[in-house]
Amino acid sequence: MIDLLHGEELGDHHVRERAVVEVVYGSVAIQLTSDAVECSAGTVVTFEPGEHHAVRALTDARLLLVLAPWSKAQQYTEGEPAHAEHLPANAMVDPDQSFETTPD
Repeated sequence: MIDLLHGEELGDHHVRERAVVEVVYGSVAIQLTSDAVECSAGTVVTFEPGEHHAVRALTDARLLLVLAPWSKAQQYTEGEPAHAEHLPANAMVDPDQSFETTPD
């Protein structure tokens, strides 16, 4: 969660992962290249890995930020360790069998 007060900004930046931002409450302006878009509560925006953007709070606002790790070893920079499984250490690939299920 990211809380921004009216007028606060997350200046021009990017992340290496795919980013998904939901405006939980309030409103923000999101700047992409030369276009700015006003986003109110309930708006969901996705950013490609490396896509530059900036966010400015038009009112007090709360954002939910979800970062999705990339899956390709080629997206690591030279000298950066690539993980063989390309998943975070705490990710599960197989379903968790510890939960008991009951038939419908």
